[in-house]
Amino acid sequence: MKLWQKIYLVLIVLFLITFNIVGFAIIQKNYNESIDKEIQNSLKQHDSIAYAIDMNFNLFNDYAYVIDYIKKETIKNDIKIEFLTKDNDILFSNLGFDISSQREELKSLTLYKKNYILRRVEEREYIFVSSLINVNDKNFKFSYVKNIDYIYNEKNDDYNFLLKFEIYILLIFAIIIYFISRKITSPIDSIIESTQNISSGNYDKRLDIKSLDELGILSSNFNVMADKIEEKILELQNINDEKQRFIDNLTHEIKTPLTSIIGYSNLLLTTKVDEKIQYESLKYINSEGKRLQELSSKMMNLICLNADNFEMKNENIMEILKYIKESFRIKLNEKNINLIINGKDCNLYIEKDLMTIMISNLVDNAIKASCNNSNIYLNSYKENLNTIIELRDTGIGISKEHIDKIIEPFYMVDKSRSRKNNGAGIGLSICKKIADIHNADIEIESEINKGTTIRVIFK
Repeated sequence: MKLWQKIYLVLIVLFLITFNIVGFAIIQKNYNESIDKEIQNSLKQHDSIAYAIDMNFNLFNDYAYVIDYIKKETIKNDIKIEFLTKDNDILFSNLGFDISSQREELKSLTLYKKNYILRRVEEREYIFVSSLINVNDKNFKFSYVKNIDYIYNEKNDDYNFLLKFEIYILLIFAIIIYFISRKITSPIDSIIESTQNISSGNYDKRLDIKSLDELGILSSNFNVMADKIEEKILELQNINDEKQRFIDNLTHEIKTPLTSIIGYSNLLLTTKVDEKIQYESLKYINSEGKRLQELSSKMMNLICLNADNFEMKNENIMEILKYIKESFRIKLNEKNINLIINGKDCNLYIEKDLMTIMISNLVDNAIKASCNNSNIYLNSYKENLNTIIELRDTGIGISKEHIDKIIEPFYMVDKSRSRKNNGAGIGLSICKKIADIHNADIEIESEINKGTTIRVIFK
């Protein structure tokens, strides 16, 4: 059963219970007041008739005359009375119906004390008011009887009216409550629809519930949750796409040199070749082997960077830069490139080995991109409370459409040049991961045939 249906039924049941309790209470109250009023009137009427009987006995002292007087008065005034002896023998009665001899109101009667009882006789309702009256030193039992069917009829009429009125009111109330319950729960239907859309993969669905109640707050929180879910889903999709590209590129990078190595080695094993071809084949096998060696080294670096237990220390940047220059001396000399280091001594809270790997990758890329007899500039300085390590070369540069992608694993702007230099397109990915570990940003500026500038900004 839906929530709006539960609300609808609960309100209908509450309405019926409340309406009937109030209706029955009012009818019963009116009935009790009418009965009390009729009892008081009957008591007064009883006193009035008893007084008249007593007066007539005192005046005429004739039972026959008094009885005759009572008959005339009862006919004239349409009243019902009963006049009995002390032993319940009937002297006069115009009740017109038989009544049980077991009459509680006639028991224990005393002078000047009236008993009354409500009694149903032959499907009709009566009030019986009885008392003892003394006439000439004799006690008689006198009862005044009044029909009060009209009170019960009014009560039944009130119940019938209540039932009919309840049906009309219930119809109107049911229609109103139907729309109110649907209106109240309509935001919940929107929330259910949105959750179903999200569960089916439609993550851009949002709620438009503008209210200050709990449903409005729930709607707002739901939208925030949906934003977070969509953000995480997109992030996971991007990560999955990156992983897939990584696997595809890694497979390609491994497959290509292996194919060449296997092909040239089969050639040497199955065919007699001259020394020149043999030398070229072995040279190519050696080159592809070195590429695989560098690829495995880079892959190990990437794997190690997924750890989160690096110990940061306060290190001197200039000492790291000078160490890197010395480690690249042979490569620099091969192309007659001059690595110029500038900047003042400054310390950073870093992991020294990771920082060495990052800057070494940047220098290695700069060497590969630079022409012979050129300069590479490696600087460290402070700017706006940030420490910046800047590497600038005057090499071939990178076009703008490639700048945002070169930090992706295995992405290479010029595959032929990268292959020639035993590159695998992983260096800048490693640099980005190391920068992230140190909460640093990497900025890249480049222009074709004018060079590239890379800044690592430590905040």
